[in-house]
This record gives sequence, structure tokens and C-alpha cells, in this order.
Amino acid sequence: MSGANSWLQRQRKSDLTELAQHTGLKNFESLKKQELELALDEYLAENANSFSSDPKLANYYSSRARTVGSPVKRDAVDGAVEKLKVAKRRATKAVEEIVPAESEDEPTSTSTAVARTPGRALSLASRIPLPATPADVAEAVDRSTVAVRTRVVSLYRESGITEATHATRESLSTVTSVLFAISAFELYFLRPEILADRYAFTIPAISFLGTKDFPVFVPDMFLLLTSSFWSPALLWAFTSAILPSIAGYFINLSINSTHHGRVTRRSSFHAQDAVVVDPLTFSIAKALISYVVYGEGITFGGWIDETSIARINTAIYGGYKGILVGTAITGILSIYDAVLKK
Repeated sequence: MSGANSWLQRQRKSDLTELAQHTGLKNFESLKKQELELALDEYLAENANSFSSDPKLANYYSSRARTVGSPVKRDAVDGAVEKLKVAKRRATKAVEEIVPAESEDEPTSTSTAVARTPGRALSLASRIPLPATPADVAEAVDRSTVAVRTRVVSLYRESGITEATHATRESLSTVTSVLFAISAFELYFLRPEILADRYAFTIPAISFLGTKDFPVFVPDMFLLLTSSFWSPALLWAFTSAILPSIAGYFINLSINSTHHGRVTRRSSFHAQDAVVVDPLTFSIAKALISYVVYGEGITFGGWIDETSIARINTAIYGGYKGILVGTAITGILSIYDAVLKK
């Protein structure tokens, strides 16, 4: 299949699209650049009588005339080649013997005659696909970049990272989440004291990775059957969770603040939004109980084991002072949250 006109091949796809719209070519929107070149070449060649006088297509028809050649020149060249063939047939053997040099020059003259017909050479050259122009390369790079960017954006949207991030931020942006985070921080330091680690096995060294022997320790679950675990665990649970929760449930300032005066739609809405346990009361109660038990060592008549008090006070980061700092943080956050909701 022969290539399109060389002048069309030098044009950008946007210029070819404009020419197609100008000449009235149909169904060209989905064609690639090379296909659009061939379609325009065939369409303009078939409608040469209508568009040969168009200034926008003057360069195209000039290029086509140089490539294909006019019918008059083609007939003249064919006649010259035909005469050359007839003269060659009529040449006798005697003439070849008398003028051997001239017979040797005949192929040269024949090749010269063929060389004087540029239409055939250019027609052969038009069949050879030319390399892509810089405009084609830039257009292909732009298409690839847009495709990659669109794919990356679609994968990011389908992954749900944005929704998960917003949901996590919304869940952590509450006073209750801060209370749980501080309790988890205390448990992180308390667990090795009440549920000590014991050696389980060793991961052997891997020479390929350059690692050494790695001993693995796991919590000793048999301690769950002893009082050395339950005594400090229950003490921490009562002083840091159960008793402060009871105090925050019965002394809930957020409930009483929504029932003053007549009941309105706004007050009923805030009543539904009120928390079950007041975080400010929870923080104050936890601070008082922790100071009395861990700071002053009050055993309430022997109900609390002094050894458990000492173990918890030693295990938690900062001792009872660290617990008081945590309650101060949650108390300030609860006041700030209440101010924002007004």
C-alpha cells in the first residue's frame, strides 16, 4: 500500500483535521494521523477539479504534480522509452560489430532515459514510510502522559484512600478517642509488669540477609491464673476506667445544660447529642482517685494491696504524675469540645 502525499505527511494532525473539515471529508474523527493522510490524499485526488483552485490546497496539488507527473509528460516519456525499445530491436549484428563501444553505452543511455522520468522514482519513494516528525512524537508523548495520569487518578479514587482518611480523622477527632488513646498508652507500659514476657524460640540467622539470631519473647499466659496479674490489673481498671465512668455517668453536666427553660427543637437536638459519660467529670474523678491511691498510697483499710500500688506506680510512665498529666489533657479537651458545640 503506497504512502500518502509527502506534503500531507509533513502536516500536523490538527492541520489535517482542519483540511478535512474545510474540504468536507466525512467520518474522519476516529482516524489516526497516517490513516487521515491517506483518506485526504484519496479524497483530494478524486475531487481535483473542485479543489485545485483552492489556495489552501495549492501546495498539495503542486506536490502531487511533482510526484506523479502530468499526463502529458507521462505520455512523452512513455513514447521516448517505446522508441528506444524499437530502435534497439532494429539494430543489426553488423552495427554491433562495427560500433562495439556504442552498444556498450546503450544500457547507460537506457538508464539515463529511465532516470529522466522522475515520476517512477518519486512513486517508489512515496511507498517507503518516512520517520515520525517531532510533532508526531510530541503528540504521542502527550497522549501517553494523559493516559497514565488518568489511570493513576482513577486507581487512587477506586482505592478509597480519601474516604478512609476522612473517616479516620473524624473518628479520632473526639474526646472519647483521646481518652482511649491515653488508656492504651498506660496499658502499653503496664502490660510487661503484670504479664511478663517469656522466651519462646529463636529465629536463626540468615547469612544472605546479614541478620543475627533473633530471640522471640511472648507474654506468659500462665500468669492469668495467678493473683500477681489480677490484683494490679483490677486495681488499674477500677481507678482508671470503672470508677471514673460511674462518676461521669451520674454527674453528667452535658445533660442538665440542655433542659433549662422551655423545651425547644434546638434543646431536644442537644439532648439527643449529649454523651452518656461526661468526659470532664471522668477526667476529674480519675485524677482524684489516682492521686489518692498512687500518690498518697491510701489502701482504704487494707482493701487495696500495697504491692499492687507500687507495681502500677513503677510500671506506668511517670508514675501517678503521668496519670495526672493525662487527666489534665482530657479535661482541657472536654472543655474545648463543649465550647465548640455551643
